Amino acid sequence: MKKDFLTLWDIAPDEIDRLMERALEMKSGRGPAVFPLAGRSIGLLFEKPSTRTRVSFEVGVYQLGGQTVTLNPAELQLGRGETTADTARTLSRYLSAVVIRTAAHDRLEAFARHASIPVINGLSDKHHPCQALADLMTIREKKGRLKGLKVAFVGDGNNVCNSLVEAASRMQFNLAVACPEGFDPDLETLIRAKAASQSVIEVMRNPHEAVAMADVIYTDVWVSMGQEQSAEEKKGKFSDYQINSNLLSGAQNDVTVLHCLPAHRGEEITDDVIDGPNSAVFDQAENRLHAQKALLEMIVT
Repeated sequence: MKKDFLTLWDIAPDEIDRLMERALEMKSGRGPAVFPLAGRSIGLLFEKPSTRTRVSFEVGVYQLGGQTVTLNPAELQLGRGETTADTARTLSRYLSAVVIRTAAHDRLEAFARHASIPVINGLSDKHHPCQALADLMTIREKKGRLKGLKVAFVGDGNNVCNSLVEAASRMQFNLAVACPEGFDPDLETLIRAKAASQSVIEVMRNPHEAVAMADVIYTDVWVSMGQEQSAEEKKGKFSDYQINSNLLSGAQNDVTVLHCLPAHRGEEITDDVIDGPNSAVFDQAENRLHAQKALLEMIVT
């Protein structure tokens, strides 16, 4: 039976634990070289720009012995009216899995319903679970554990934040989200996460309250892809939500700072923080590669 990865709900907590162990093992270079994707092809169907997702999947598939096939929607028959269902059925005859980066989560779900191969969410408007895997790996790498930690997310309650809410529920760490009114995480995601967890998951307006004694502080751009038309208006509402040295001072002394990148330096985060001693931002970016390799090994082979 095929296994998709559209949100963190698709993998059980014990599977996430095993995936983290395997990703850390891969990163360390321990154990024999294995090539579980030898002879396999993985499709990359990207409707939105990408740096880390695309490069980490291309390199990861290569390191696992497979090859990637880059699929530009504008160059496929999708661009001429072929249905998502027919495209999914056809690509399933050629590929061993497909990674999809799309603006519409429902399109991703529709593709997965009709595909007979694993479908991986490389980013949608609602969720970014591959990023969350790298986040969990980085926190575990830096703190030695996940359960019981306090993580503060400061900024827009976007797709990255939604997946972090799911991560808190699955892995039993506490999460405080600070965002302006009207920019909360997805309500359905919040309700499900709170119902399924003993973790404390809170949404608040005061960023200083959110980061108080936090073990980890996380932020993302204030204006996500596709929202550029309302950029200036939106930025004005987020001016108090910048990760800077003043905000950092309320957290634990050894707080770890995360950002999924790309960063708009001087907006959601200052140079001295992202380049400072508490930052694990570029370790986090590297961990996309290792976490996704472990994911591919788990659900494709």
